Amino acid sequence: MMKAKRFTSLALGLSFLTHLGLALANPAGSVYTANERAASISQVDLSTGAVSTVALPIAPHNVQVSPDGSLLLVVGISGHAGHSSGDKTGGQLLVFSTTALDRPLFSLPAGDHPAHVVTDSKGQLAFVTDSAANRVRVFDLTQQTELSSIPTGRYPHGLRLSPDGKTLYVANMRSDSVSLIDVATLKETVQVPVGKAPVQVGFAPDGRLAFVSLSAANQLGIIDTAGRKVVGTVDVGRTPIQMMATVDGRQVYVANQGSAQNPDDRVSIVDPQTRSPIGTVTTGKGAHGVAISTDGSYVFVSNIEAGTVCDRYGQPQGRWHVQGWRRT
Repeated sequence: MMKAKRFTSLALGLSFLTHLGLALANPAGSVYTANERAASISQVDLSTGAVSTVALPIAPHNVQVSPDGSLLLVVGISGHAGHSSGDKTGGQLLVFSTTALDRPLFSLPAGDHPAHVVTDSKGQLAFVTDSAANRVRVFDLTQQTELSSIPTGRYPHGLRLSPDGKTLYVANMRSDSVSLIDVATLKETVQVPVGKAPVQVGFAPDGRLAFVSLSAANQLGIIDTAGRKVVGTVDVGRTPIQMMATVDGRQVYVANQGSAQNPDDRVSIVDPQTRSPIGTVTTGKGAHGVAISTDGSYVFVSNIEAGTVCDRYGQPQGRWHVQGWRRT
């Protein structure tokens, strides 16, 4: 599979745009990370391992590459407030060309506490969770304006678009629920109770199952998207954050962050069909973000306490580069 591949972006800090060669070959392309504590973003050249870092006027919380690979979207709070300080200094959505990260193409105000950003399937709309306002803000990237503001549950955080592009799933940390938003109407249709402190959501490739990290329960919740209900939970590591399913849907990789004082450093591997854990891999302190290449050959993990990105190749029998790339 030699053509250009797009990687689904990770909330809270990791996004990919790459070309893939054979399953065991080194990838070419880039990994983008949001370095919230350093108020910067980094680009990792996967072919060389070189890291370039750009300072920002915001403390970035999340990045997302557009479907066509031309844009990098970044959200965060102005200055160095950080996502846990409660400082409501106002946040921004910054939009860069992936070929020129020296300055954004444009920026837009994105509420008091923008957490995560994703685009629609055409890359025309950007959806940003505003945790402080309990809303998802919708931006028209062509017109460079805010199009709508959609009420959700309390403290919306991670969000992802369903594989068919029709429904946005939003994790509401303080409502213990996931909001389902109709992309066509830009309306919330239902809130699904899921469990304690959901942080992020994800999908099986066929869209029949959705996943939610229950950070206060140390579990991965499994949602039947047709029935709109949780059908099972799986015990994982401490404070799970990001998760992603492999392209065949047989495994879900879950990053366990732990706490700043006692970080976890493991990625749990879950079988969503049997709803059971099938393995654990040690990566780095504060394992946080996960993304998987579209052919399933590579898994990338960001470790926020270690300040590194790790990768695994040759899925499922490959090895892990646990030292990874370090921010500069």
